[in-house]
Amino acid sequence: MATENYKAGEARRRIAENIRKLRMERGLSQEGLAELADFHRTYVSQLERCVTNVSIDGLERLAMALDVDIRVLLKP
Repeated sequence: MATENYKAGEARRRIAENIRKLRMERGLSQEGLAELADFHRTYVSQLERCVTNVSIDGLERLAMALDVDIRVLLKP
């Protein structure tokens, strides 16, 4: 089975790492990214800490705020 090696939460962790990396590369604070994506700062913090899940629409807003294709947020 193809999903045998999949670990629960792996995609969430990957997204969190990519958001944080891209945010920092752009010199943005969590508050700055939240403002660009029209989120609350605490929500960005929760995403980066894998506390909460993000919707597809939320991923799209983050990708637009970070000026990347949405697929970049899913890259390993």
